[in-house]
Amino acid sequence: MSTSVKQMLAQANDDVPRVSAEDARKLVEEGALLVDVRDGTEVAASGKLAGATHVSRGMLEFRADSETPYHDANFRKDRAIIVYCASGGRSALAGKALKDLGYQRVFNLGGFKDAVEAGLSVDVI
Repeated sequence: MSTSVKQMLAQANDDVPRVSAEDARKLVEEGALLVDVRDGTEVAASGKLAGATHVSRGMLEFRADSETPYHDANFRKDRAIIVYCASGGRSALAGKALKDLGYQRVFNLGGFKDAVEAGLSVDVI
């Protein structure tokens, strides 16, 4: 049975709760990993949220899975993870992928621009 991107996004949004910029800030202060899943060209053009780790959407599963040679040790299943992208779609799918990999505390911050407008700081690359 095939599915559509619209259906995949609906499922991802059901599985991965949205988090406000203020709640994301608090979670990061408590040790959550903030992950920017936009492409490198997007990050180069606008910077990333302060303290965020950049992992493009295409590499996320490889960085998050401790069984791969590309694993990033910042990804730990005992740590909350907050993902964001440009508008919230890729981050929803990224959050769902992390949940599928066994991460329990995964949140979708949504879009970069909205987070900046809500007062989160930016690291210029």
